[in-house]
Amino acid sequence: MTPGVPGAPGAPGAPGTPRLGGPALRLTVLVGENDRCHHRPLYSEIVHRARAAGLAGASVFRGIEGFGASSLVHTARLLSLSEDLPVAVVIVDTEERVRAFLPELDGLRPAGLVTLERCEVLRYAGPPGHGSDRKSGGEGGA
Repeated sequence: MTPGVPGAPGAPGAPGTPRLGGPALRLTVLVGENDRCHHRPLYSEIVHRARAAGLAGASVFRGIEGFGASSLVHTARLLSLSEDLPVAVVIVDTEERVRAFLPELDGLRPAGLVTLERCEVLRYAGPPGHGSDRKSGGEGGA
């Protein structure tokens, strides 16, 4: 069996073993900082749903400038008053687990760009002395 495959030694959730290694899928969701879902930022809702789904990790990156389907440029420059900066939510896990998560995004109907890219995980580890079964988060995400 292969590490990172559910049910295999080293599968996600197996204490003391790497949760992910080898071929993987990277899901990137690009949204606006001000996009909301159930009175919380949309990027936060995506991260919390990814955690609830048991995915290996998720990270949120705030952009300093960008534009999307509206063609309106949003920027963090001092002379601009734009507060709706671009935000990228990046999730990496096995292809099977990421594809199983996609219906969660359909339920959110994010107004943005959703991409999938094949990638290879070379290292997935938390800080020294911390196992994958610890109760607090903070592993650094995807």
